[in-house]
Amino acid sequence: MITNTRLTAPAAPTEETRYEEELARGLVAADEEAFAAIYRRWGALVHTMATRMLGDTYEAEDVTQQVFLGAWHGRAGFRPERGPLGAWLVGITRRKIVDALAARTRRLTLIDSAARDADTAGPDEAAPDRVLDRVLMVDALARLPRHQREVLCMAFYEDLTQAQIAQRTGMPLGTVKSHARRGLHRLRTVIEQPPVPGTEL
Repeated sequence: MITNTRLTAPAAPTEETRYEEELARGLVAADEEAFAAIYRRWGALVHTMATRMLGDTYEAEDVTQQVFLGAWHGRAGFRPERGPLGAWLVGITRRKIVDALAARTRRLTLIDSAARDADTAGPDEAAPDRVLDRVLMVDALARLPRHQREVLCMAFYEDLTQAQIAQRTGMPLGTVKSHARRGLHRLRTVIEQPPVPGTEL
């Protein structure tokens, strides 16, 4: 019995696929116009992923910038045979989010440790370097803008969540998160590089 067998030709690349491949070639060739198009195409996706994982719009903006800077500087490492450009950018985004979460944890641990030492260690039993750490912490907190200082003090010394701080102060939760993030960033700056006395943050 003879049957007619139709050979199915491989599906032709869609217009969208061809466009993405063109953008990928432009990226590898350091074409700035192609890179701008890549940002327009995937920027919102990257920012949405970062916002969902970090819970902070401002921090998500930082991560989004890091993702595309990383993509530009690491463009030579893109391999089309390993997957499409979009998937490559998502992979970079995930790594940058992990880095941001780790950095946040380090900042919180450092500040929480300093606050705990200030509460538990007496002046006679504290080592000189710990005394200096506490002085720097108190000075750094004192030099923050009022709302940032209030939010961080309630979080560190009263162990309140951001939702509880919002309820107590009447500030929107997003505003509380913004004050906390910016305050932590300023504290880190002060701790890592103390400013000249008399200057403002």
